[in-house]
Amino acid sequence: MKIAFISLNQEKMPSPVVPLGLLYVMANTPQNHEKELWDVCFEKKPIEYIKQKIENFRPDIIAIGIRNLQNSTYTDSAENINYYKDTISGIRQISKAVIILGGSAFSVMPEKLMNVLRPDYGISGEGEKSFAELLNTIESKELENLNNIHCLHWFENNELHSNTKKEFLNLNELKAPDKSLVDKRYYEFSGTDSIQTNRGCPLKCEHCTYPIIEGRQKRSRDAKLIVDELINTADKNPQIAHFFIVDSVFNLPLEHAKDICREMISRNFNIPWTAYVNPIGFDEELAELMVKANCAGFECGSDSGCDDILKKLNKGFDTKQILNLSQICKKNQLKDCHTFMLGTPTETLDHVKRTIDFIIEMNPASVILMIWKDDYELLEPSLAQERRAFRKEIEDLLYELKDKFPRWIIPTLGINFNYKMFRYLRHLGLKGPLWQHQNLDAMVQNQQIFTASV
Repeated sequence: MKIAFISLNQEKMPSPVVPLGLLYVMANTPQNHEKELWDVCFEKKPIEYIKQKIENFRPDIIAIGIRNLQNSTYTDSAENINYYKDTISGIRQISKAVIILGGSAFSVMPEKLMNVLRPDYGISGEGEKSFAELLNTIESKELENLNNIHCLHWFENNELHSNTKKEFLNLNELKAPDKSLVDKRYYEFSGTDSIQTNRGCPLKCEHCTYPIIEGRQKRSRDAKLIVDELINTADKNPQIAHFFIVDSVFNLPLEHAKDICREMISRNFNIPWTAYVNPIGFDEELAELMVKANCAGFECGSDSGCDDILKKLNKGFDTKQILNLSQICKKNQLKDCHTFMLGTPTETLDHVKRTIDFIIEMNPASVILMIWKDDYELLEPSLAQERRAFRKEIEDLLYELKDKFPRWIIPTLGINFNYKMFRYLRHLGLKGPLWQHQNLDAMVQNQQIFTASV
């Protein structure tokens, strides 16, 4: 069969992200099928682009990966949902191809999105094996086997059926993504490629979508295979200047993270990289190994500076552990960026103020302050109205502080998070996550000069 794999993500803030999940599914789709990747990230008219591709390729199957529900500032979901609906409607107008949805955004609320977007099938969670099985079932017309495909969602007589049973895959048995298919504009813009070293997260953080998408069972790739992929990808793509490890938590399990660093060190891997880490299971030895392995820094979802809120969020760590993590980083000259989610359910404005005081005390390399918005607000207007006033209070508080802390990044307010600034920093040739480079107070002034002259 002829299969078109479409990455619908158009988000470029703060940087466009290589569609790693879709590339994994594509790489592990049987070779007897004819495959094409259509990535609309840089297309000004994505639906028209897809229609033209359909006319030329005439696919039997259209597999669509949707990465985001909310936009980059966590302020809106409606725009993305409408974009997905319009795209599927546009495809239906000119093609009878079977439409299959997947991706991280779909996996968060598959049943609701099946009913809203109305594809033929959807696969939540890990899709490599289930997608191949679905292709076999469609091709053989043995639709009675649909019930046996894990994490499959489909309509039968206009009624939605879902098999929510998960089967966790052995990552060492999966074929690595073919990075030759990646649009080189990703690398030209940020110089960054993505890699995955493990899947699943055993932690039980409230509101985190990683366990929903990947499950709680931790599965790790062999350290040698990981570094093989890093070196091979870098050799074939000289524009890559940075790697981002997309695991939910790089340092769990701790020894696996250390093994990867040791493998990088032993093979003289010298391209900078970044990862997500957790205060749990982070120690002095790992920090030292990460620095020796050319780690440029890490991002941590600290979420709150209040122990009572951290407990309600089931984070599994407290403020002392966050502070200890940051102190280890300072000692080893490892840059740390902490994300805090303000205004989560049960929080008051006093909690938000206490978190801000905690951030000031910790003084990490960088801070990203997000204001909580529930994905379900799009589907529940009463919930959205209830939380809108509280968000406004938080916005007003942060706006008052913006000039005192020039390294704080506040996406909701566009503070150190806007296209003109990113354009300026990339114009300077800066690669990788921009928070690692920003001397924000000076950069803002220079950016204003730059944008005024272009």
